Amino acid sequence: MKKLFKSLIIGTSILASHWSLAANSDYSALTDITDKGELKVCFDAGYMPFEMKSKKGGFMGFDIDIGKQMAAAMGVKYVPVNTAWDGIIPSLVTGKCHIIMAGMTITAQRNMKVSFADPYIVVGQSILVSPELAGSIKSYRDLNNPKYTVSTKLGTTGDAAVKRLLPKANTNLFETETDAVLEFVNGKADAFVYDMPFNAIYSAKHKDKIKHLDKPFTYEPLGWAIRQGDPDFLNFLNNYLSQIKGDGTYDRIYNKWFKNDAWLKRVQ
Repeated sequence: MKKLFKSLIIGTSILASHWSLAANSDYSALTDITDKGELKVCFDAGYMPFEMKSKKGGFMGFDIDIGKQMAAAMGVKYVPVNTAWDGIIPSLVTGKCHIIMAGMTITAQRNMKVSFADPYIVVGQSILVSPELAGSIKSYRDLNNPKYTVSTKLGTTGDAAVKRLLPKANTNLFETETDAVLEFVNGKADAFVYDMPFNAIYSAKHKDKIKHLDKPFTYEPLGWAIRQGDPDFLNFLNNYLSQIKGDGTYDRIYNKWFKNDAWLKRVQ
């Protein structure tokens, strides 16, 4: 009963915080960012090449660079807020950050809780298999069999894709993509399903041990998420994205992380 009562209090507190923000029709994160002189960005470090921990203890990645570039354009300080994935939307809703820049796929269920800016990149789920199984597993359809075990990260679009498209396969879910892919590498799963950029980079590092079925079998636009009811911030983000895509900034950052692997030696 105590646990139930505590859960009700926490849930009520979160909702109250959300309502108080939404109730103020004049509220915009832009005002808070300007007043405090900082852009607080939520992400879950560990998703290559979007956000990762460096050997020096800082954060690095595609999203990190774009976030820093955005903060600089605003004239404010970039403040990283590393957050566990299952708590990242509540962290945004309760004001612990202004924006989620974390390789988050735009989905209908997420869009009911947050507002998304226009997609800044489109990815999809791909598959890692062992060279021994590469001959018999040529697409996700071949994995939809109870004789196969698939690993992926809990609460992600990889998790959703496996449940929806591979209902007959056995599924092992993990809190992090690192643990999920190691389950596969260590031979405890027949395949690993996850976002194509992560799989492409991981397979490049383990060419002799992994076969990458690199054609995505899902369509997943990624977007920056903000609290609902903030059209001014949404307008800023869409215009900012258009600007950096037009002036070459986006391409420069994209090429650094997706067309060059020099950064791999700096990853923790």
